[in-house]
Amino acid sequence: MATQSSKPSLARRWEDYQPSKSALFWACAVTAVATMTIGFSWGGWVTGGTSRSLATTAGDVARGELASAIWVDRFNAAPDAAAKRVEFKALTDSYKKRQFIETGGWATMPGKTSPDLGVESCAVALAA
Repeated sequence: MATQSSKPSLARRWEDYQPSKSALFWACAVTAVATMTIGFSWGGWVTGGTSRSLATTAGDVARGELASAIWVDRFNAAPDAAAKRVEFKALTDSYKKRQFIETGGWATMPGKTSPDLGVESCAVALAA
């Protein structure tokens, strides 16, 4: 005669399990903390403040790149652009390069009366 094991199967034990309220609470709490930890460390989640900061930085970078492209285009469209480029490349001091771009009027955005901030990016683009 075959002997039967008195130990119930895993499926049967799962069906019979009735957790207490405190066990359910702690399971939910641990799951929530684990989800947030994984989300913020590996999932790429960020807070609202970080998101605003990243968006502001990206906007400033994009604005600077666009302004540089406009300034370089205006510089290259000038009638004496070749001579001015030689004169610009002869300058070694970054302050003098900035002053050269500002006095030439290329760093002044259309509709503005004074040079914009970020002339250094224009100088870098012209030097390339």
